[in-house]
Amino acid sequence: MTDDNPEPIPPAAWPILLFARRIERNLRRIRAAGLVDPVPNTWQIALGVLRMWHRMIFRSETIGTSKGNAVRRTLRARLLQYRPLRAPFLIAERAIAPLDFSGLASSPERVIRHLLGAHHDGNQFAYDLQMLSVHPGRLEELLERVRAVVERDDARSRWLRDLTVYEGYHDNLLAAVERSVERGVELPPGEADDPDISFLAYLRWCALQPATPEATLAALRAGTWSLTDPLPATQDERVTMDAATVV
Repeated sequence: MTDDNPEPIPPAAWPILLFARRIERNLRRIRAAGLVDPVPNTWQIALGVLRMWHRMIFRSETIGTSKGNAVRRTLRARLLQYRPLRAPFLIAERAIAPLDFSGLASSPERVIRHLLGAHHDGNQFAYDLQMLSVHPGRLEELLERVRAVVERDDARSRWLRDLTVYEGYHDNLLAAVERSVERGVELPPGEADDPDISFLAYLRWCALQPATPEATLAALRAGTWSLTDPLPATQDERVTMDAATVV
């Protein structure tokens, strides 16, 4: 596929993706960078977005909250811990893109603003760091910008700390970006295959889905497809599980 001959986008994908042509261009960039193989098509990305909708509705506790970090003691952070109150400020800050669930329609600048202003628990940074990695120089730019938040004590830094609500967020992000710039985005095996955490795992999950709306309907009728299907285990994980079974 080239700019002169883009991938046909199924009509059923447009209401889900909204920015389908922009997403298709970014999928070509991912293919050129060799980030994953195979690269999913736009319909498969649409199914991935449906999976994210399902997560937002049925597993909302995994988004924008923290399992181990305390809420900052400022009044502003204590108010913003309530996600309905936080959402308008995240939108105004351009830290979230409510119509771009996959992130594939967002510019590198939007991804950077998202990381700086929207809370990510644990290693959830990895999804966005892997997206940024296909844009030369952007991880280094993020490093400088998050370092400024950590090292400065000005109105802008205090606002971003409160907007992300939880103690230590930007310190943890800084450490993750430093590691990513130095040796790439690294995740332990279980998280590396979790589409909620890893952008590469999300792309692999999408690439395993039915390639067309017709194939999706056929799989639904046959009972062989579900939005909640996990990503199949990697070869290393299968060996580990087989060894555990033998024991």
